[in-house]
Amino acid sequence: MKGGKKITVVMPAYNAEKTLEKTYKDIPKGCIDEAILVDDVSRDATVKVAKKLGLTVIRHERNKGYGGNQKTCYTEALKRGADVVVLLHPDYQFDPKAIPALIKPILDGKADVAYGSRMMAKGSAKKGGMPLYKRIGNRMLTAYFNIMLGTKLTDAATGLIAYSRKALETIPYQKNSNGFTFDEEAIIQCRYFRFRMAEIPIITRYEKESSTISLKKSIKYGMTLFWRIIMYKLHKWGIRKFYLLERNP
Repeated sequence: MKGGKKITVVMPAYNAEKTLEKTYKDIPKGCIDEAILVDDVSRDATVKVAKKLGLTVIRHERNKGYGGNQKTCYTEALKRGADVVVLLHPDYQFDPKAIPALIKPILDGKADVAYGSRMMAKGSAKKGGMPLYKRIGNRMLTAYFNIMLGTKLTDAATGLIAYSRKALETIPYQKNSNGFTFDEEAIIQCRYFRFRMAEIPIITRYEKESSTISLKKSIKYGMTLFWRIIMYKLHKWGIRKFYLLERNP
């Protein structure tokens, strides 16, 4: 534990057999207390590899999607006493070596949520192999978030995120999408509930085994988030209630 706080890494997994071991082994020794892998009905040996590595493994009986997987991840981490929960993709796209720097603002009491940004260091995303359309889309989405939410993010679509226990217990993440917009919906919720945000620069890798979504799905993802932000503004102005911002009873 760091300062008496339990640090838990959660990995939402789907067919991560080829990348899971190197992802886990790149987590700096001693910086986490537990790693939980939630398997979303993989068709490969993901579960076998996870058990061999000594991870806490939870298996879904049916595929729940990227967001649905995260719901299980966070609920289980909180149940098991986590004080800080780190989202880490097991496909090796985001650098596990950045975890100590990522959780530091939370442990130091300076932030409630911390994001690993691929866009913070100039040229880093391109160097890491991020496709041009994704770089352009990321910058447009992030600029839109910053203008509409009043944030100062550089990467609103990152998959390396650390949450304080308080943040996860407050935001109604169970209401979020079961799809790829889950992370950004959580950003909207964290902003609405006034949680302090921090960013650190990270490298990224777009390799053959890394998961990614197509251009068509990326456009749909962007349009969904456009309307989510509009609903955020309407809710904030008291014009129309938005279910993603209503606390659980």
